[in-house]
Amino acid sequence: PGVLTQMSTSITIPETATEAERRVALANWLIDPANPLTARGIVNRIWQHHFGTGIVETPSDFGLNGGRPTHPELLDWLASELVQPANAKPWSMKHIHRLIVTSQTYRRSSAITPDSLAKDAQSRLLWRYPSRRLDAEAIRDSILAISGKLDLTPGGPGFDLFQPNTNYVKVYNSKTAFGPPEFRRMVYQTKPRMQLEDTFGVFDCPDAGQIAPRRNRSTTPLQSLNLLNSPFLVEQANFFAERVKKEGGSVDRAFGLAFQRKPSENEREAATKLIEQNGLVALCRAILNANEFLYID
Repeated sequence: PGVLTQMSTSITIPETATEAERRVALANWLIDPANPLTARGIVNRIWQHHFGTGIVETPSDFGLNGGRPTHPELLDWLASELVQPANAKPWSMKHIHRLIVTSQTYRRSSAITPDSLAKDAQSRLLWRYPSRRLDAEAIRDSILAISGKLDLTPGGPGFDLFQPNTNYVKVYNSKTAFGPPEFRRMVYQTKPRMQLEDTFGVFDCPDAGQIAPRRNRSTTPLQSLNLLNSPFLVEQANFFAERVKKEGGSVDRAFGLAFQRKPSENEREAATKLIEQNGLVALCRAILNANEFLYID
C-alpha cells in the first residue's frame, strides 16, 4: 500500500496494516499541508463553479496531458488560503467562496471590448466575466424561490420526479403534477442512473452513471420549449402571478422578484400591454424564460 512515488509527498504504510489503518493513513496524506494537489484540486473546482471554467480547464487532470493553469500563482495562493487561511478556519470552503465572489474579477462586467476579444476570445484571462447559463438545479430552485414555493427544510429523505409504479421493473415516467414534496431544493432529488426527467434533464444534467468533472454546455430548442410549456413551468408561472397579486400586483414587483431591479419605462410599457392582452400569468411566464433570469451575466 502506498501512493505514486512521483508525488511530491510520500506515504509509508506497513504491509501488515489493517484496512482501517490504511484508510486513515490515506486520509491524513490527502490533507497534509505538504500535499499540494488536494487543495489545488478543490479550489480549482470552486473556481470552475463560479466562472464556468477552472484556472486549470481540466479539473480531473493536473498532469502533463491536462490543461495549463491560466493563473498558476493565483491557484497556489487560493490553495494556501484553503489550508492555512489568515482569517478563517483551515479547510473552510465557505472562505474560498467568499474570497471569489467578493473579488473584482467576479464582479467584472460581461461587456465585450473589440481589442480584448481579438486577443482572448474565450476570456480565459478574465478581462470580462464569462456569461453563462445557470445549471439545471439552480434554474429549478430559482423558479421555486420566485414563485414563493421553495421548501428550504434541510435534511431528510429526498423526493422523486418520476411517477411511482408497481411494475416488477422500474419504469421511469416523469411526473406531470407536483406538490410540496417536489418543491424542495433539487439537491434532494432522488436521481436514478441513466435517466433524466423531462423538464430539466435537457439542461445538460450529467448522466448519474458517469463521471462528469465538468458539464457540457448546449443551447437547444427543447430547452426553450420545456421552459415555456412544461407542466412544472406553467404551474409555477401561476404561483408567481398569485404571489405578485398578493404583494401589490405591479409590474415593478414582478421585475423586483425575478431580476432584483425595477423595469425601464419601455419594459414597463411592454409588460403592462402584455398583461392587458393576456393576463399577469403570461408576463410571469415570459419573465421565467428571460435570458436575464437564466444567465449569470
